[in-house]
Amino acid sequence: MFISTGDDVPSFKGFTLIMPAVSVGNVGQLAADLIISTLNMPRVGYFHTDCLIPMAGNNPYATSTEDASQLSTNADVCSHSDLKLVVLQIRAPIIQTRVKSFRKLLVSWMKSCGFLRTVLLSSSHAYQRDDQQLFGTSVRYLLTPSLHKVEGKRVEDLGWREMERISVFPDISDSEQRLYIPGGGITKALYTDCCAEDISMAVVLIFCSEGDNIPDAFTLINTVNDWLHLLEKPTQGSVQWRVPPSWSLLFGCGIPPLLF
Repeated sequence: MFISTGDDVPSFKGFTLIMPAVSVGNVGQLAADLIISTLNMPRVGYFHTDCLIPMAGNNPYATSTEDASQLSTNADVCSHSDLKLVVLQIRAPIIQTRVKSFRKLLVSWMKSCGFLRTVLLSSSHAYQRDDQQLFGTSVRYLLTPSLHKVEGKRVEDLGWREMERISVFPDISDSEQRLYIPGGGITKALYTDCCAEDISMAVVLIFCSEGDNIPDAFTLINTVNDWLHLLEKPTQGSVQWRVPPSWSLLFGCGIPPLLF
């Protein structure tokens, strides 16, 4: 259930929704952080749901002591009206027994808001790639049929590679092909739901391993930016994304000197 932080519920009709999947390396969440921090997107609401592990904290994008005490939750919604952009940042794992309910909640919200398109940022285990997935870029995409009609040609012109289907029985060449996204959380199931509900959604994912996934987040968000043009890319160099202050504690505090 979406709860607005203001008196009126904002209208997102015609907006683009970007959200992460809770997946390997938390790459989608890191990429969403970069968008919110760089565009200085204000928090306009949050999800009140029993599907996520409860969590609350200080403002992860604070730029001064005045806004550091603002509350952040496990599912914050930020918006940029000029760009017609909404980012749903998910900061907590989905409770195992509530995964299906959470997917239904997301699909219902997407349909009620009338988003122009949804972009799901995700990741998948690099060590479980099929042979054909070892070549070329580590980024892959999926488009639902309704979005493919509109953006299919444009995405192909960017040189993106579609997520390959792999054989159910690898040793049998003519066996059934299936979509396999290990470590992707709800990515595959939510994509299937959106296909069935005729929702325009794109999945943009990266093959990665657990560890320092900051470079993966930059790769993922730069790929999405080539498509959506959230920030203009300079003639020389790359887009300067602003790292949020909360990333300074991404790997915890340093080693206490008193230990030595």
